[in-house]
Amino acid sequence: MTGREQLARELTAARDRTLRLVDFDDAELGRQYHPLMSPLVWDLAHIGQQEELWLLRDGNPDRPGMLAPEVERLYDAFVHPRAGRADLPLLPPTDARAYCRTVRDKALDVLDALPDDGSDPGAAFNFGLVISHENQHDETMLQALNLRVGAPLLDAGAPLPAGRAGVAGTSVLVPGGAFVLGVDAATEPHSLDNERPAHVVDVPSFRIGRVPVTNGEWQQFLDDGGYDEPRWWSRAGWAHRVQAGLRAPQFWNPDGTRIRFGHVEAIPADEPVQHVTYFEAEAYAAWAGARLPTEVEWEKACAWDPALGARRRYPWGASEPTAHLANLGGDALRPAPVGAYPAGASAYGAEQMLGDVWEWTTSPLRAWPGFTPMIYERYSQPFFDGDYKVLRGGSWAVAANILRPSFRNWDHPIRRQIFAGVRLAWSVEEGQA
Repeated sequence: MTGREQLARELTAARDRTLRLVDFDDAELGRQYHPLMSPLVWDLAHIGQQEELWLLRDGNPDRPGMLAPEVERLYDAFVHPRAGRADLPLLPPTDARAYCRTVRDKALDVLDALPDDGSDPGAAFNFGLVISHENQHDETMLQALNLRVGAPLLDAGAPLPAGRAGVAGTSVLVPGGAFVLGVDAATEPHSLDNERPAHVVDVPSFRIGRVPVTNGEWQQFLDDGGYDEPRWWSRAGWAHRVQAGLRAPQFWNPDGTRIRFGHVEAIPADEPVQHVTYFEAEAYAAWAGARLPTEVEWEKACAWDPALGARRRYPWGASEPTAHLANLGGDALRPAPVGAYPAGASAYGAEQMLGDVWEWTTSPLRAWPGFTPMIYERYSQPFFDGDYKVLRGGSWAVAANILRPSFRNWDHPIRRQIFAGVRLAWSVEEGQA
């Protein structure tokens, strides 16, 4: 398969997924399920607008586009916060779909004209950026659909492999030493600016959870009064817990059930917990006698192969993700039980590091040394000085083709509508096992 064919296939896969997530009537697409989320019709047109900007206008907003300037501004995420987007004079769903189709047809014409010998890496990167952007919005739309109140619009999800007993609560050792953090364009041509450049860092020894923390383990925290004990919480975390009235992960009910995309079901004890804030994750770790990992620790445990002295492309090696290795792509609509993917383990034995749940780290979002903004300068830079915490590893909702061990996500520490969970870490004295 040529490079152009691969990009065309990934563009089509992302669009097919988008259209499945907006396959509802006009009234439904215009609803705002929660102030944190846009109406689905906003995401749909925004996906087309960004594709047009980067593939048809070379990223130049001053070049005339298909939409009138006053309409295009409606889809600028920096101008219009999510809470007010439902009140904007947005394109109706029929028009938004037609706009996206027209943009895609022209984008494919541009793709067909590209050389297939790798002589235009900038254009290929732009296509990769558009593919990543659309897939990220598909995950955002799933977050919105999960917040929706009412009869389910989605089914209960595709089946997943069974987990393994005995892995919850266990950890693996990551000995101290140097490793290569981050990637370069030569090895990961579609990597984003905040993942670059690759550079060597030294990390002291630590232990990290073999698998993410489970619902069953989190229930023990609840049963032990973890939400009532300020000693487990940071000062900011406790203030938010009180102000927001947090008593359990989002979507949990007091009767041992949860609501997932409108379906009421028993909470599976062996599934990774999700929909917890950074502050909740931090408190749980303190209660468990642990801490959260830094993102540098997380990436070493995920990607470094000490026997080779080199990075692996994925935790398990060089082969592309499959349903045998990780829970990605969104079809399951939930995390897999812990222990479901032994073949997907990293060189250190950590499992389920890609897929299932995003994992909170203690790290603020900062640039790596030598950071250079990519063509879309507003992707990372505006967020470097905020209160954001980095999340790693992706979730069940992330498309497999856009995820890498170096991929960095971020959000405010109070957010929990995202598909985020927890993996614990422990410091280790040098020489200890």
